Amino acid sequence: MHPAFSVIFLTTLIGVGQGMFLALFTGQSYSAVELLPSQDSTQFYGYGAIIALLFLIGGLIASFFHLGRPERAWRAASQWRTSWLSREVIVLPILMFLVFVYAVMHYLGWDSVLFTSETGARLQLTLIVATLGMLATFALFICTGMIYACLKFLQEWHSPLTVINYTLLGTASGFVLATAFSQHNAPELMRFYGIWSTIITVAALITRVASLIRNANLKSKSTVQTAIGVRHNTIKQKAMGFMGGSVNTRDFFNHASLVLMKSMKWIFLLLVFPLPLVLLWLGMHENNATLLFSAFIVQYIGLLAERWYFFAQANHPQNLYYQTV
Repeated sequence: MHPAFSVIFLTTLIGVGQGMFLALFTGQSYSAVELLPSQDSTQFYGYGAIIALLFLIGGLIASFFHLGRPERAWRAASQWRTSWLSREVIVLPILMFLVFVYAVMHYLGWDSVLFTSETGARLQLTLIVATLGMLATFALFICTGMIYACLKFLQEWHSPLTVINYTLLGTASGFVLATAFSQHNAPELMRFYGIWSTIITVAALITRVASLIRNANLKSKSTVQTAIGVRHNTIKQKAMGFMGGSVNTRDFFNHASLVLMKSMKWIFLLLVFPLPLVLLWLGMHENNATLLFSAFIVQYIGLLAERWYFFAQANHPQNLYYQTV
């Protein structure tokens, strides 16, 4: 498939926003049961939620560049009963609204304690909003991943690993950003987020490598013979059948060389997994904000390469008709 940069930025940006919000929810949940020290409501949770919201908005803006008629974007939500894309279009604004409410409540100090247990655990009003946001976050991960995983004819995508990788990679990037953010706004939580960033990134490495191995061993269900209905052992296409290009050769064919494909695979494996973890732990050891934010930037660049490879690797069955382009 041809990688569309608008979709690449959409999926990676909202992934960071989702992961960042999950990190805030996790930190507040631990604090509510006194497993972590409480943090300043405005400085950490309020500003952190604003950062998450900005990434979500950035992803939404990127999505408009993928539309031929942006003024008709509202119609994308009309097929929610059968389309995962429509469900994503609905869930994303819901999540953005909940993150906005969460940020405003923390910023204005609307954080009433509704219940306190005998052990000291607190149920805060903002934690209820955060829980709803957490559910919307995972719903959005599922919707985004299922847009691709539900396509049976694209064997590289039709796997539970697609949804799992979208969830883990987005969460990992958000937790790495939360680690860098906490270095200044909540130093007591920096190591907590750093450890979780490492665990999630390693889990993402395992599942992403599993998907690479799976895709490398796929056997196509169709051949040139079955595509054109001719049972001959040696069939070779000499021309694509027309003089100019078409939507078939632009949108369903990546035009990438084998060398570029292999290079992009090793680039994203390096930039998404080992290198940011090295920078992350060096930054935590030296309490260096530059190294911590560098870990996030390096990982995000790697995620752009990973998402490019994800789209380019998928081989549309129609390419059996256009092997010579």
